[in-house]
Amino acid sequence: MTIYSTIHNFIATSIQEAEKNGDLVFSGEMPNFVVEPPREAAHGDLATNVAMMLAKPAGKPPRVIAEILKPKLAAHPFITAVEMAGPGFINLRLKPDVWQDEVKEILREGLHYGDSKLGQGQKVNIEYVSANPTGPMHVGHVRGAVVGDVLANLLEKAGYEVEREYYFNDAGTQVDVLARTVHLRYREALGDDIGEIPEGLYPGEYLKDVAAALVARDGKTWRIRPENEWLVPIRDFAVEKMMQMIREDLALIGITHETFTNERDLIDNGSLDKAFKVLESKGLIYVGTLPPPKGKVMEDWEPFPLTLFRSSRFGDSTDRPLKKRDGTWAYIMPDIAYHYDKIRRGYVILINILGTDHGGYLERMRPVVAAFSDGKVRLEVIFNNIVKVFKNGEPVKLSKRSGNLVTLREMVEQVGVGAVRFFMLTRDPKSPLDFDFVKVVEQTRDNPVFYVQYAHARCCSILRHAAEIFSPDELLPEVLTAADMSLLVSPDELQLIKGMANWSRVVESAALACEPHRIAFYLMELAALFHGLWNKGNDNAALRFIVADDKNLTRARSALIKSVQIVLQSGLAVMGCAPLEELRNDITST
Repeated sequence: MTIYSTIHNFIATSIQEAEKNGDLVFSGEMPNFVVEPPREAAHGDLATNVAMMLAKPAGKPPRVIAEILKPKLAAHPFITAVEMAGPGFINLRLKPDVWQDEVKEILREGLHYGDSKLGQGQKVNIEYVSANPTGPMHVGHVRGAVVGDVLANLLEKAGYEVEREYYFNDAGTQVDVLARTVHLRYREALGDDIGEIPEGLYPGEYLKDVAAALVARDGKTWRIRPENEWLVPIRDFAVEKMMQMIREDLALIGITHETFTNERDLIDNGSLDKAFKVLESKGLIYVGTLPPPKGKVMEDWEPFPLTLFRSSRFGDSTDRPLKKRDGTWAYIMPDIAYHYDKIRRGYVILINILGTDHGGYLERMRPVVAAFSDGKVRLEVIFNNIVKVFKNGEPVKLSKRSGNLVTLREMVEQVGVGAVRFFMLTRDPKSPLDFDFVKVVEQTRDNPVFYVQYAHARCCSILRHAAEIFSPDELLPEVLTAADMSLLVSPDELQLIKGMANWSRVVESAALACEPHRIAFYLMELAALFHGLWNKGNDNAALRFIVADDKNLTRARSALIKSVQIVLQSGLAVMGCAPLEELRNDITST
């Protein structure tokens, strides 16, 4: 149990005791409240909004409630002072040994420090990347790929059972265009003069490789055959090759999916019909008309009977047509069938990672998920904003081979896996992101990738120097737990420990909010605390980690540094970034 959960539970118990004694009476259930670090370190060690959350149900001002709780909270053995602030915040100060003992906990837990049982094994499906198989992975895909993958790692650390899934559309017009482009490149590979790639086909030279593979397999079979004979076999071949390329591209940044689902299979195996019949059996399908589209003047518009889903029952702004006027499926139906399939597979949380160009998707699909699951399955959608690519402040010249795209492969080759992954989470996904090939490998504190890796490398350096004083066995985490942690008393040392102790809380809060970028932010904050202590040691010999004439203090500070190393490694593992032990000329190996 973490320090935060321990105090949270004690506050809840204190409220129950106050209610039992008649000191506090409130209606309803225990309100949700938080225990978190205060905004200003000078305000104490922990802060809680419990008094403000109780004000309405208890019918008392927050400061009155705080006064009632104050003596009860002061009785906890961890707490040395209880103070009120502002409209009713309660600030708590803890004994130093509470924080000092946390170093031992980190050393004992190792990389499992911060693991949580929050998810209780609930099954989560995260669908991410899901690019159509028409080209290589490019910068437009990378952000969503990293967000989805880090979120999956995060939820697993928080105790959820996670499935990583890739869904692609291989039944639309785009894959027919792909087949026609490959056929043209196939003829080119056989020696035909094809001239310029016609407008409307895919211009990238990457399809030359696919065409060459087709020649190797089929020879001249399709050279002069009519389209109706070659379209399907070439389309299937091209989709398979493109998906192979996509898997290889994603593997470059450590991303693998357990499940691949495609639209054509859903159509062929009858999933659309099955999903429709389920909605029909629930009385949620009817034939009716819709009002004209809002905000549009359509002089020739007239109502037409359509097959509709009663999505307005589940919070939608309107009922949704599931069939077109000609009786064929509406464009939304494959997505409906896909979500029905995921619910049928037993997931209780569905998370989709999409671009901001999918506006309205959540509004359309949440009612569907609610209808299929009787409100028991939750759907979340994370929308990723655009990524603009620069090199030293100048827009990057686009690649002819990739069809005027900056590919994932190019990004990895130039800056490394860790830099790509980490930098994609240095902004909230909802905000636009500028990715500069030069900036992400600069060795300055303004580069968050470098700043965090440098903290880890410095930890490794300190421990190498400690190895000149202690034997290897003496620096093992389980042995360092015996160090005298009461020697860690400087304000900066204690603040660093508090920062590490916040890791468990960040894991849970980020998982609940489905916000993996909080992990990057946390690592930057922890690195800043560590670098701050390092810098003070440069100016003040008493604060240095290695004190030659004080072996006990050096052992305690080595334990502190080992715990920092562990927490940084734990966070970088969630980010999918390998921690570096040394930084030389660049960080492209991260």
